[in-house]
Amino acid sequence: MRNTKLPNGARERAARTLQALKERYPAPATHLAAEDAWQLLVATVLAAQCTDARVNKVTPELFRRWPGPGELARALPGELEEVIHSTGFFRSKAKNLLGAARRVMEVYHGEVPRSMAELTTLPGVARKTANVVLYGAYGINEGLAVDTHVKRICYRLGLTTRTDPVDVERDLMKLLPQSEWGGFNHRMVWFGRDVCHARGPRCGDCELGGICPRREPPSATTQKNS
Repeated sequence: MRNTKLPNGARERAARTLQALKERYPAPATHLAAEDAWQLLVATVLAAQCTDARVNKVTPELFRRWPGPGELARALPGELEEVIHSTGFFRSKAKNLLGAARRVMEVYHGEVPRSMAELTTLPGVARKTANVVLYGAYGINEGLAVDTHVKRICYRLGLTTRTDPVDVERDLMKLLPQSEWGGFNHRMVWFGRDVCHARGPRCGDCELGGICPRREPPSATTQKNS
């Protein structure tokens, strides 16, 4: 059975972390360029195992050729694969995007759904992507998106002892006010890029240095053998 107990002092560290990040990033925004819910969904799917900067170079041409789910639903797989090739895993991403576009048109009448349960029925959309879309497009905090930055930094800060994204999300949802979930994700992404790097974190420039236990997650080998 998984240990569901929060680390000692996690609530205090979470409150101080949230306050520090809000002061550092008063109005954080996503790094992905998108004008509506559909564009944000597409960009987030493409961002898997790919940088946001690369996605932002690909999406203008993608949206020029297929502005919405109706147009993309009729796209030829090979043509879509060619456009998104540089984002990596382009065949599976193209398959998922085409499937998502068709389902949005056939089931949701061309509108990206507004709930976790509905969004996660779309091909290629799991909890992280759904959370990004819900908050980024609709301002809905149904969950908290746990990407690589959130997962890594929250473990380092001692806000969780777990490494599975769904488990980390559950811990953070206990620690943070629901109204802050979406903004916390954005702030953590900026913080991870600016200060709390995976290797060589800039601890001297970090306002959380006094409370951070500098915990590093177990290696893949350690987890496999445990």
